[in-house]
Amino acid sequence: MIFLLKIFLIRIGKIVATRGLQGHVILRHIIGDSKWLKKGDALLLEMQKNSYVPYFIEDAKPVNAEEYQLHVEGVHTVEASKTLVTKQVYIEPSLIEKYAAKLPLLWIGYKLTDVHKGAIGTIDDVLQGSHQWLGKLQYDSKEVLIPLVSDFIRQINVKSKFIVVELPEGLLEVYTN
Repeated sequence: MIFLLKIFLIRIGKIVATRGLQGHVILRHIIGDSKWLKKGDALLLEMQKNSYVPYFIEDAKPVNAEEYQLHVEGVHTVEASKTLVTKQVYIEPSLIEKYAAKLPLLWIGYKLTDVHKGAIGTIDDVLQGSHQWLGKLQYDSKEVLIPLVSDFIRQINVKSKFIVVELPEGLLEVYTN
């Protein structure tokens, strides 16, 4: 069994169901595209807390933009596939790098700069809210959540890993006062 540190992984969804009699499973993901996963790619399933087991794709068929029907190595029965249902699925960031400009999950570690206030900080985590992505970072020694929405984003530089935003007046002060 291979164990990887979570710091190098991105949680992209979970196994939500089994399908058929040959051990297929349904992966529900948040990538928003149905062409990123292919045969031979590795998914890491969190089988126990902080314990990740790699499963290699034998076959991946998109169901829609949010779901794939998968057949993974070593899982060939309904019973075996049932053990994967409800497990969180992680991947290495390199698997979806080409989506970086559109996928806030990959913005962890990016430097955030406001056009008026200058440097704000480095994004420590990205959370998916009900209608928007939120960047979690430290500003003036306080944890703040910044909406990562197109209305605020002025520039994303994937190569240099920085994002320029124009935040509404008073947003940062809500956290610092």
